[in-house]
Amino acid sequence: MNNNINQVVIVGGGTAGWLTAAKLSKKLNSVAKDAVQVTLIESPDIPTIGVGEGTWPTMRKTLAELDIDESEFMRFCYASFKQATKFVNWKEPPTANNTNSYYHLFSGIIGAEEFNLSPYWTMSDRSQSYADFISPQAAICQQGLAPKSMTNRAYEGLVNYAYHLDAGKFAEFLKELCVKKFGVKFISANVTKVNIDEHGDIYAVDTDKSGVIAGDFFVDCSGFKCLLLGETYGIKFKSIKDTLFTDHAIAMQVPYQSPAQEINSATVSTAQSAGWTWDISLANRRGTGYVYCSDFISHDEAEATLRAYVGPQAEQLSSRRIKMNCGYREKFWHRNCVAIGLSAAFVEPLEASAIFLIEASANMLCEQFPRHRSLLPMVEKKFNESFNYRWKKTIDFIKLHYFLSNRTEDFWQANKVLPSVPDSLQEQIENWRYHPISQYDFPHVYEPFLQDSYQYVLHGMGFSQQISHNTASFNQQRMADNITHKNQKITQQLLAQLPTNRALIDQLMKHSFQAI
Repeated sequence: MNNNINQVVIVGGGTAGWLTAAKLSKKLNSVAKDAVQVTLIESPDIPTIGVGEGTWPTMRKTLAELDIDESEFMRFCYASFKQATKFVNWKEPPTANNTNSYYHLFSGIIGAEEFNLSPYWTMSDRSQSYADFISPQAAICQQGLAPKSMTNRAYEGLVNYAYHLDAGKFAEFLKELCVKKFGVKFISANVTKVNIDEHGDIYAVDTDKSGVIAGDFFVDCSGFKCLLLGETYGIKFKSIKDTLFTDHAIAMQVPYQSPAQEINSATVSTAQSAGWTWDISLANRRGTGYVYCSDFISHDEAEATLRAYVGPQAEQLSSRRIKMNCGYREKFWHRNCVAIGLSAAFVEPLEASAIFLIEASANMLCEQFPRHRSLLPMVEKKFNESFNYRWKKTIDFIKLHYFLSNRTEDFWQANKVLPSVPDSLQEQIENWRYHPISQYDFPHVYEPFLQDSYQYVLHGMGFSQQISHNTASFNQQRMADNITHKNQKITQQLLAQLPTNRALIDQLMKHSFQAI
């Protein structure tokens, strides 16, 4: 047996397959004759869902590393700028005269690890929201402004940003890049059989149109089917239905009613009786949907809720119901196979973690790629430990949003019952009742959500922190005042300077950002 790993076969396309193919082929220089070769097999029979998706700011680094022109990417994928998630009515039910909301932002005036403004906001009169206290970005989002202007270079912003995009178009974009530039071999076919050798490794897959495709290493991007890791190797799926209750979504594409309609700078997540609606503004349309638990609402009632949210326009629009099975595999890497994307795990789309964790999986695979078979067991161990941790912490963070809510409907009350709350999250919440969130609460190098993110949610949801017994230790009030004064000044400058999201995206249709 040749113990070198020379041929990688990715089973499945979509965002997971093509992003992994792009990162691997670029990192391993697959266009070179003696380099690892990457083949991707994609079924021609699986349609895309097309709901509109959000990314994290990490996507900018990913695209830049792939030498992708930001303007070209945005035009092709109908992308717009995302600067935050706005949570509406999560804290408590709306009243006849008032709704409640808060922002989870991408940038503060200063990082919490450098100077933590959280206790100083807690000790203030709280006349400002926490987001406004520490960042200009909430005001920018509220005004529908972009994070940059045409004079900024590609991937550079005056504030941090990510994207809203059409995931189906993104996969098309990456496919063309992979095949034309990075040397990825594309096969359009269905996998009919997975072949395992006497050592327990996959050595080839049979297809219906292209015969037998041999490989040394396999990446399972086959979605919920999990053809390799699940069906072939029997790696079990661990449901988290007892922690995150949502099990269905209804999605709807909503056209803009005029070419000048505002493009929102944040994903809007609005709490409903048995879940929440998402509203994602792309360049060409909105992607909306209702994520809900069918134990607390019927499918028909859920669809009626979404249509009421969209308004009269919804009468002319079709919808699609999606069954969600939230959970993760007991292992993500087994022998010479790793699962990335939906085949590895699925957690409801709150906080847009799906594409980020695809990025993170592909990054680790690239950096730790086992060119020799003897390295497989060690890399398998590291990968499984890393992503077992990341998925559990992601589940903790999402559960936090539900647990802190003061909504009174049965769905929301069920989320506050302690057996549904992971012990790791309960311990943190108890700690934070009497001590500000600290960077020491997040010791792992690969924490998916850091201190700043938790602070936005805790303070936005009105979590009571009792730190009056320890105010003497927060003795840098002058420094805090200087920083917040600087924030106010920069906020006014940016509000006067930045174009609207719509205006900048209209400009992008005709012009391009200057390359870095």
